[in-house]
Amino acid sequence: MPERVEIVPYDETWPAHFREIADDLDALLGDRVLDIQHIGSTSIPGMAAKPLIDIDVIMPTAADVIDACPLMEAAGYEPRGNRYDADIFAFMRRTATPRQRIYLCPEGHDTHHRRILFRDYLRTHPQAASDYQALKLKLAEDFEYDGDGYTAAKAAFVNDIVARASKR
Repeated sequence: MPERVEIVPYDETWPAHFREIADDLDALLGDRVLDIQHIGSTSIPGMAAKPLIDIDVIMPTAADVIDACPLMEAAGYEPRGNRYDADIFAFMRRTATPRQRIYLCPEGHDTHHRRILFRDYLRTHPQAASDYQALKLKLAEDFEYDGDGYTAAKAAFVNDIVARASKR
């Protein structure tokens, strides 16, 4: 059965959840970790979001990403495969509250860079953040049981914000 696209009000505990998860990931993956970044809507103060903490774990190389995958699985993360290209691997932990989606990314990857541009722009531009929240709430109704459709329908907005952020 398809999973419902659920958007909930901002939860003040999300940043603390991120820090706990980041500490666990740092301990699990060790010196392979260059950086751990909170991404997605839960990383934007005040933003309504899916109750899901999205995290990018930056590693030195694509080979380090591949080497880390078995460690993630052994720690109970569900592998979700390649995302965006052959270098990024996603993992879910659905049993945690809130749920977790972890992306292992090689250093310098454009997808990670775009996510940070988007996040930081929304953190510093309240009107854009408000517009994004309104779009997400509408799309969650329009695509209630179609997560891929929901994500695809946000793409033009996201690309526009990334383009604006890139010009700064």
